[in-house]
Amino acid sequence: MLKQETRTSQIVQRGWEAVGRGDWDALIADYTEDMVFVMPGQADVLNGRAAFRSALDGLGGLLPKGFAITSIRQIGEGAEVVSILEWTCDRIPQGSQLAVLFRFRGDKVAEERWFIDTAQWRAAF
Repeated sequence: MLKQETRTSQIVQRGWEAVGRGDWDALIADYTEDMVFVMPGQADVLNGRAAFRSALDGLGGLLPKGFAITSIRQIGEGAEVVSILEWTCDRIPQGSQLAVLFRFRGDKVAEERWFIDTAQWRAAF
């Protein structure tokens, strides 16, 4: 019997589910040790799983007040998967969208890069 491989889009979905539970250890288990995280605006970069894990502990301070993800859908498979997130917050109650690119090395995330309207993001704070 052949072992069923987990699709990369399923790994991304599993990660979003871990985020929803606040289970950071489950989330980072699917990342490479030398992973790169590029934050909104593309100027701030975290290098390595340890730095990413540390930032997750302060996630509440990095998000706008009342931030909530209202919908997530995945596009792609294989080496690259994009998540399209719909979100709201106290200052943007009508909501907006952002995209997150996940680049894989094998079955682990090697890069996570957020794309967002940075002027709108700053206004959300």
